[in-house]
Amino acid sequence: MVKIAIVGCGNISGAHIGSYLKFADRCKIVALVDIFPEKAEASKEKFKLNDAKVFASHEEMLASGVEIDLVSNCTPPYVHAEISINCMNAGLNMLVEKPMATCLAECDAMLEAERKNGVILSCGAQNRFLSMITKLKQLADSGVAGAVRCAHVDSLWWRGHCYYDLWWRGTWEKEGGGPTLNHAVHQIDMINWIQGELPAEVTAVLSNVMHDNSECEDLSFAILKYKSGALANVTSSVVHHGGTQSIVLQCENAKIAAPFSVAAEKSKPNGFGESNPELEREITDKYNSFASREYEGFDGEIDDVLRAVETKSRPLITGEDGRKTVELITAIYKSGCLKQTVSLPLDKSDEFYTFDGILKNAVRFNKKTKSAEALGDNEITLGNF
Repeated sequence: MVKIAIVGCGNISGAHIGSYLKFADRCKIVALVDIFPEKAEASKEKFKLNDAKVFASHEEMLASGVEIDLVSNCTPPYVHAEISINCMNAGLNMLVEKPMATCLAECDAMLEAERKNGVILSCGAQNRFLSMITKLKQLADSGVAGAVRCAHVDSLWWRGHCYYDLWWRGTWEKEGGGPTLNHAVHQIDMINWIQGELPAEVTAVLSNVMHDNSECEDLSFAILKYKSGALANVTSSVVHHGGTQSIVLQCENAKIAAPFSVAAEKSKPNGFGESNPELEREITDKYNSFASREYEGFDGEIDDVLRAVETKSRPLITGEDGRKTVELITAIYKSGCLKQTVSLPLDKSDEFYTFDGILKNAVRFNKKTKSAEALGDNEITLGNF
């Protein structure tokens, strides 16, 4: 029985708790931690976690002697590294919410703690556990549509003005950035996974067009260029109505996408295109031949991390994966803040390698003037994937 601690009892923690409870035969939540203990108490009551102990800090939890195997770190990004490292130094396995950390230096310190202590570090990337994303990856790898030549990656959300009134949101120091870091992190993880490599160059533009209570961007556009010459564009937004997320891969022979769609054309003698229904059927049949996942989304990731702890194996989403995502996001921020094209990989001598360097160079669009401990409703939406 894997003993679980939840550190940080804000909105996203409910998704973690709900998934752990679906595997009650394999794990048990024994500790709930929040700097506002009433939030932890509320979670204890809501989910009927009668045996769980409540703590006001992770330090208090670690000093208590409560037996713990795995920690879900659901805190704001600026403390991901500190809490995760302290827990790993105590011999605990970690599932840290996205983003892994606010900078590459913190990611590397977390990876070192994982290696030094012989524990498991996994990062929140539950969308990889959606069948349509797994199948898109398998379809791209199969080569039936040809090599990817252009990708369109959309992380399109809408958030009201008061979203950034929450005390830790809307500041570089605590949130670490805007939707590029905290929303598009999922799509960026997925395109890294599908492509199997980071781009060679990044060119980006940042803006804040709707949320004057946030220092950070609420909209960014990034162009990624790969060694092959292939391009991808990533849109990260909390100003788009409709809450639509998608990944479209324009390949040599066809377009494939998640949510699943396919379109294929072949050339007429004059070079103009005409539909290729035979290839579309072949691609669709190939997609449908791939098995769906037993557990989707958060359930899939929790199942995977529990199995890694139980069998002392590697999870699908590793700390190295989390670092790659942070590296690409950091390159987007560097490009947008300095208004220049950025080459990857980023070196340790780069100012943007550290959080201090990011804070020094970050563009602050507005001044945050309101700081609420909590907003009126804990219900969250997760988009179409």
